[in-house]
Amino acid sequence: MLKVCIIGCGGIGTYHLGHLVEYGDLITLDGFCDLIPEKAEGFAAKTGSGKAFTDYRVMLDEIVPDAVFVCVPPNCHGAIEDDLIRRRIPFFVEKPLSVDLAQAREIGRRVEEAGLITAVGFQCRYDMLAAPVRAFVRNNEVIYINCTRFGGVPDMPWWRVKSMSGGQLAEQTIHQLDYIRYAYGEPETVFSMAARGYIKEFENYDTDDVSVTVVRFRSGALATIATGCYALSGEAFDSKTTYSTRKKRLDMYLLDRADIYGEAPGEETSAVGDLVVKGDGSLSAANGGAISVKHTGDPGLLCDRTFLEAVVSGDGSKIRSPYADALKTLEFAMACNKSMDTGLPVRVGE
Repeated sequence: MLKVCIIGCGGIGTYHLGHLVEYGDLITLDGFCDLIPEKAEGFAAKTGSGKAFTDYRVMLDEIVPDAVFVCVPPNCHGAIEDDLIRRRIPFFVEKPLSVDLAQAREIGRRVEEAGLITAVGFQCRYDMLAAPVRAFVRNNEVIYINCTRFGGVPDMPWWRVKSMSGGQLAEQTIHQLDYIRYAYGEPETVFSMAARGYIKEFENYDTDDVSVTVVRFRSGALATIATGCYALSGEAFDSKTTYSTRKKRLDMYLLDRADIYGEAPGEETSAVGDLVVKGDGSLSAANGGAISVKHTGDPGLLCDRTFLEAVVSGDGSKIRSPYADALKTLEFAMACNKSMDTGLPVRVGE
């Protein structure tokens, strides 16, 4: 049985705890650490096992865990990973890896040098849509990708400060950036612009209300990625990712469904109403006629268990987002942030 500890007993820690309590055949939960004692104590009470700590180093010394889940805010990374690497403890770390790209790169170098098994919280890669989306991309020449993610401001003070969170694109929409990388391929150059001043109801708020990024991929294809936290209702914007080819498209709604248009038989001649229209160089899709793939369940269950099973076996090949790969997603996000700051195009990874 693996001895597992959690560092960070807030919202995302609670998410992982909900999975870990299901793995009694594989692990014991032995330690919980948070700077707020009541939070760590609450985790111990929920599980009926393990001990609460406020200093993770004391916890690591006392428990000597086999694996650790690091569930802290973006600006709190660095020392924790350093200690885990030095102690040769495999770890699962939540995204984004850091708000400091140089720091994350150094951690990545040390992880590789140590040969540690790691995983990162890009659980969307484990959903039921990943296989059909990747198959669509593999079997069709995608020319343009359009990605949108819009919502409100989370109830976390650190999230509203860009230097602490990285901004919405790096802290939330990084899931979409990662999914696009996983499904399609690597970005080459980005150009981003951001706007502020629409959200006025918070104190100590200095992050972007909305941003738009143009991406050129190594393949030559283009994408636009728009994200905003100004929305007060779901009617403000429709959040999805569209992969467009010359004759087909796939609309992917994260952790919900993928609708594929153009695969099913349909009319291709000019018509009226809801039928496909051709003639002037434009196309309008028929109403309906899509092949829809639904997602059910929580992909985080598989994501977390895959990491733990890798620790048991010593084989990390089934982990879909190890630290080294997640670092490439962070480079994508930070290139966008750099472009916002400089007003210039930025090559990803530089």
